[in-house]
Amino acid sequence: MNFHKFFAELKRRNVHKVAVAYGVVAWLVIQVTATIVPALHLPDSLTTALVVLTLIGFPIVLAIAWAFEMTPEGMKRTANVLPDEVVPQWSRRKFGVFVVGVAILAASLLTYQFLKPKSTTLPTVEEPAPIKPVPQKSIAVLPFENLSDEKSAAYFAEGIQDEILTKLASIADLKVISRTSTAKYQSKPEDLKIVSQQLGVATVLEGTVQKAGDKVRVNVQLIDARADSHLWAKTYDRDIKDVFAVESEVAQETADSLEAKLSPAEANTLATAPTKDPEAYDLFLKGEYEARLAESNFRPDSFDQATSWYEQAIARDPHFALAIARLVQNRILHHWFVEFLSEAELADLRKNVDRALDIAPNLAEAHIALGMFYYHGRRDYEHSLAEFQRAVELQPNNSQALEYLGLVHRRQGKWAQSLVELRQALVRDPRNASLEANISSSSVHLRMWREAEAAGRHAINIDPHETIGMRTLLLSILNGRGDIDEALHVLATFPADSRLTSNSLFGSVPGITGERAYALVIARKFNEALKIWEPSATNGVDERREISARVAIRVLAGDFAGAQTDAQKAVKILEERLRERPSEILTITELSWVYLALYRNADALKSSRKAAELLPPQKDALVGDYNLTGLAEIEARVGETADAIAILRQLMFIPAGDSVSVARLRIDPVWDPIRNDPRFQKLLSEKELAGPGE
Repeated sequence: MNFHKFFAELKRRNVHKVAVAYGVVAWLVIQVTATIVPALHLPDSLTTALVVLTLIGFPIVLAIAWAFEMTPEGMKRTANVLPDEVVPQWSRRKFGVFVVGVAILAASLLTYQFLKPKSTTLPTVEEPAPIKPVPQKSIAVLPFENLSDEKSAAYFAEGIQDEILTKLASIADLKVISRTSTAKYQSKPEDLKIVSQQLGVATVLEGTVQKAGDKVRVNVQLIDARADSHLWAKTYDRDIKDVFAVESEVAQETADSLEAKLSPAEANTLATAPTKDPEAYDLFLKGEYEARLAESNFRPDSFDQATSWYEQAIARDPHFALAIARLVQNRILHHWFVEFLSEAELADLRKNVDRALDIAPNLAEAHIALGMFYYHGRRDYEHSLAEFQRAVELQPNNSQALEYLGLVHRRQGKWAQSLVELRQALVRDPRNASLEANISSSSVHLRMWREAEAAGRHAINIDPHETIGMRTLLLSILNGRGDIDEALHVLATFPADSRLTSNSLFGSVPGITGERAYALVIARKFNEALKIWEPSATNGVDERREISARVAIRVLAGDFAGAQTDAQKAVKILEERLRERPSEILTITELSWVYLALYRNADALKSSRKAAELLPPQKDALVGDYNLTGLAEIEARVGETADAIAILRQLMFIPAGDSVSVARLRIDPVWDPIRNDPRFQKLLSEKELAGPGE
């Protein structure tokens, strides 16, 4: 073969230029694809497929370039082109400009891929979680279906499921998924393999309950969820008074089937009934049903109704330790999230929990109740930590106790350890909206905005009424990127009856108004914010909260004249309450804004300083920053600009993203009085702490 003539022919037919052009364009297309595929959350396989097609296409394009020529009359086979026919040639200059231009574009995209910040976001709700090995000894007890003629008996079916689950949770040799997560599923899901993957379990227990008079039929079946095959099934026809024996038998047979090793204490737990009184148990189950609603929606009437059922159960059986423990938990959560209890009421709760522990010293729920009393009632984090650790020892699968360990360490400023523990709890309770919301809350404080937004969206996807999840999602948008329009768009998707308020979040002005109203304040929609706190819209909320919120909103709007009537009324109510509860920080904060409305600036500053002294970040790393922020807010309003800016600078370098971030400082009306101060403007150019900060 004459290679000289061969290469000359390649050149004449432009094959070499086609090869170079194809390679450069292919490189550009691959770089564009590699950039947009992650941005649009398209499957990575798309990039792989394009590379394969590009490689396959290369020899095909070269063959076409060899076999065909582009002539003035169109494309012709080379064999049909006359020797003297003119074949257009690419000029060297134009070809060179084309190649260099495309190469520059491709190189720019490649450089962007290497230099762009690495994402640390958690998987979004839509992305499938990575499949992890599933422990053989793992189980989820799915909701039991209520087959009773009375549909109101659903609480009874839930109660039987819950008691079986609780017994299994005491077995250290098993991985047992919390009821909070299993409650999100149907009694008989269509695809158990998906359930297995989502919950990380090998088996599921399904059941039905039919209650008629004093008789009950319980049907259960244990299923290998990975293969969707039955392991065993059994039907129990018993008197209502024997329902406890049914629960114990089901738990024992399940443990035996999974070959779980039981200690003597665990075996005793499986065999023990919480009460011998069936009517007391029925009342208790009604209380449990209502308490679960309360823990999701924070409605005062739900808390109160649960309390009533528990008290009736205890009246029938004064030795019903589990009912006593759950009563304490319900009341302490009402104190924390809805309305503070008096010292006398808190003292009564302590007596109740001590009574439960006297009756059942090894009852995990009683130790959780005592831990919650120390945590929510006394802010005594060392003693609460000991009680939650004891609860985990007694019931290794209790995700509530595991979660509280993370919450305590968060209050102690051990942020990294707290996040690890909260995520460990999530393994036992992967569909727990409250737990996911608390992870979001920690991420907001740590200014891990993307993680906070992902966890917040996940929380409300699981439970659309999850208040903390809604609040942290809103803050991840406002504090993370200062996007008011997006925040209002997201706010419009939340249930209209949720003001996003909580007794546990106090010290700064959003703690008075609630985050729903304050998002509108940030958007300068003051009249809309006021409507949220009109008496007709508050559904029986304490009058003190209503008028304090309205006063603060009017002050932020600059409407001091409009605030006067409410302020005159509020000052009497708040000062009277403060005489009874001199250390109640929410009341102190509310009073400071009422004093501002009344032009009593010195009193406002004095109140705010008192709040900051009562609970600084050194005593409580989670909410101490709120109190410091509240002090800075009042200082900014009364002319103590230097002190306000000094506090803001301090807060920017500790985990305080819930209340202070550069993006939030730019848009929050509370800082309008000092916004044009050069020292405040300098803050906006400084780099804030992002991460655990330990």
